[in-house]
Amino acid sequence: MKQQQTNKLPFCKINYTLLVTGFILIFIGYVLMSLDKEPYGFGTLGITIGPIMLVLGFIIEFFAIMYTAKRK
Repeated sequence: MKQQQTNKLPFCKINYTLLVTGFILIFIGYVLMSLDKEPYGFGTLGITIGPIMLVLGFIIEFFAIMYTAKRK
């Protein structure tokens, strides 16, 4: 008798793609905040654009962990 082979991995391809995308956005956010030349990071990169990228990255990470694909 043949048994159906189930996926042993906890995540599918879309989860890993979202995880990598989130890590890239988080990395870019930290790099943008470090590139700010204003004192104490009060420039546009350090106080606006960098944190927005970080928040987006963490939201994508949360969604990537919680997402479950519909099983057939």
